[in-house]
Amino acid sequence: MIAALHTSALKSLPLLARGKVRDNYAVGDDRILMLASDRISAFDVIMGEPIPGKGELLTRLSLFWFDRLGPRGLDICPIHLTGQAPESVVAADEVEQVRGRSMLVQRLRPIPIEAVVRGYLAGSGWKEYQATQSVCGVPLPAGLQNAAQLPEPIYTPAAKAAVGEHDENITFERTVELVGPALAQQIRALSMALYQAAAQIAWNKGIIIADTKFEFGLDAGGRLVLMDEVLTPDSSRYWPAEQYAVGSNPPSFDKQYLRDWLERAPVNGRPWDKTAPAPRLPQEVIEKTAAKYQQVLTRLLG
Repeated sequence: MIAALHTSALKSLPLLARGKVRDNYAVGDDRILMLASDRISAFDVIMGEPIPGKGELLTRLSLFWFDRLGPRGLDICPIHLTGQAPESVVAADEVEQVRGRSMLVQRLRPIPIEAVVRGYLAGSGWKEYQATQSVCGVPLPAGLQNAAQLPEPIYTPAAKAAVGEHDENITFERTVELVGPALAQQIRALSMALYQAAAQIAWNKGIIIADTKFEFGLDAGGRLVLMDEVLTPDSSRYWPAEQYAVGSNPPSFDKQYLRDWLERAPVNGRPWDKTAPAPRLPQEVIEKTAAKYQQVLTRLLG
């Protein structure tokens, strides 16, 4: 088995930033080497133990979706891939750190908005609906149950937070204030189109995409470009279609299993308060989390 990579250590390129999962390195002033580590986060806290194979799996899934939704596929919007091999920009002794888990992408001006689309009532959305009959300020019909498919997908953006902080749900009107009406409307329209196209592709493979989030940036010409990861189990809630039933949470092909375990994990005899450091993950939890991720890849890619 390939050793898990919790934190990369490239010396041939300057490090730009370490996120919850990705380590970004500058390649000149116009490109970024985006390396997906095997780190995993939950409740915006990075776990101390990596999930072996996760970074490569996330990269393969992102590349799958970029191919289907970008210019080579449905051509819904521009994407940030350069088409160049990540291995070509690092030192020879660093190639193995990069291989299979990296993308060489355009350097964009990121937009500080998580473009979230929800097609089903789940997770925090279900909790909010029970209290307010709305999700992130979007009113919904009465009488919906847990895991219910919404009459139409809804757009519920969030403001991106620094590593270790919680993203903040915001209204569409707030996104207009942040980026202007034209760009806010374009992000919403593209996000809805991307979700609906991906949901149909996944449905044909026996998978429900309950919700997901997209990220966008602007290129030098001011063009809106889809960036970062796309429709991975880190950014999406995946359910097996054959086990879906309204009224209960289907078993997720994502990190919901890890979240559920953390909700029960005691720290010094008390429930974990969702602040760092996280509880230590037992080997069984690591292996089961890895298996959940692998199921999505197997179903989508065969």
